Amino acid sequence: MTSSVALVLAYVLIFAGVLLLVAEFFLPTHGVLLVLSLSAVALGVAMTFMYSDDPSTGFITLIAVFVALPTVGGVMLYYWPRTRVGRRFFLNGPDEDATIASMPVHLELEQLRGRYGRAISALRPAGVVEFDGRRIDTMTEGMMVEPGQWVRCIDVKAGKVIVRPADKPDLGDLETAIFS
Repeated sequence: MTSSVALVLAYVLIFAGVLLLVAEFFLPTHGVLLVLSLSAVALGVAMTFMYSDDPSTGFITLIAVFVALPTVGGVMLYYWPRTRVGRRFFLNGPDEDATIASMPVHLELEQLRGRYGRAISALRPAGVVEFDGRRIDTMTEGMMVEPGQWVRCIDVKAGKVIVRPADKPDLGDLETAIFS
């Protein structure tokens, strides 16, 4: 076998090894293709050392394989969870907000959405706000709120009450109303 034919065969083996490595991610072979892939790559690199006239060809091939295999492996690991086989290996849990928000303690906080309250402590950006006689730990969207200032609950995310400064609510008709 001439050296040029042997080198072409060595590079074909390396390429076939990389293709087998890619196929291992898509086909459930339980590691059979992985062993064949690594064997083909190792044999191809060994052939470049044995049949090349210059040892630098073997070293360049070895360095290229050591750069290419982790790169191909990283790209494949990125795409693997999206494949049919990969989806069997990875479990998708519910969103964190969905599980926390469904807890009974946090369901009560959901009723505060849209309500007005008064800051008891300084909100920098977290603090305590009184809603209908209840003290609730809250957070602002990043702005500072002084004690006594009116705020409005704009959102409840994962058990955290988010408030925004607001003008005093108009309670005009309620202040003069007679409830009997």
